[in-house]
Amino acid sequence: MLNYRNTNIFFTLLLVALIAIHIAYGLPYYIYVILLFIYSLIVFWGCYYIGSGFFIRITCRAATDKKQIAITFDDGPAAAHTPEILDVLRKADVKAAFFCIGNRIAGNEIILQRVKEEGHIIGNHSFSHHFWFDMYSADKMIADLQRMDEAMERVTGLRPRLFRPPYGVTNPNVKKAILRGGYTPIGWSVRSMDTVTKDSRKLLAKINGAIEPGAVFLFHDTCSSTLEALPAFIAEVKNRGYEIVPLDKLLHLRPYA
Repeated sequence: MLNYRNTNIFFTLLLVALIAIHIAYGLPYYIYVILLFIYSLIVFWGCYYIGSGFFIRITCRAATDKKQIAITFDDGPAAAHTPEILDVLRKADVKAAFFCIGNRIAGNEIILQRVKEEGHIIGNHSFSHHFWFDMYSADKMIADLQRMDEAMERVTGLRPRLFRPPYGVTNPNVKKAILRGGYTPIGWSVRSMDTVTKDSRKLLAKINGAIEPGAVFLFHDTCSSTLEALPAFIAEVKNRGYEIVPLDKLLHLRPYA
């Protein structure tokens, strides 16, 4: 299995072997540059592909043949679009999961409370969602996550167990924070790219093409294109005989502490 530990063991042994060959017979130095480049590519892939399980196993989809999917939203609560998205979900009788940012709760407490009252799952998406979050120390990360937990608990009375890493980036410190905090890391199998795709028709075509059993869709409740495409997407899912189920039901996970 390709993971951080096994990769380090393999490249360490390979480096030792190359040094021995270098001492005995001589090797061009660019061999070491190539080795470092390949190692860096693998680690980069492990950091930025959330489904790799390179540093820690992250649940990204359900292993099922049932025609069931889950939809999730990141980066709220947002006054601009979260209420409208909740309206769409309520009208369609669909339950979703919202991975919220703690520093966006203040001023949007009513929205977060509504998310809870209407039966949606709320998860931790960090307090700061800082651009350099993945460069934090493990101690700073866990403090950030716990701050989000506390902000959410003050409003909803619930303390989340599900955590989605900011930007979907993982590394050894993210792993430490997850384990120390007792979180269940959650990824996705379908990234809608709604933060990039502003045309709702193109967005709809992309996500409709990714409907399959066990899929977990990632949207953002901060994007107007998502709000525009969501009703048609839900209708298409149902027309194909699929059921949109709560994330915890699809993945068989406990969402709160």
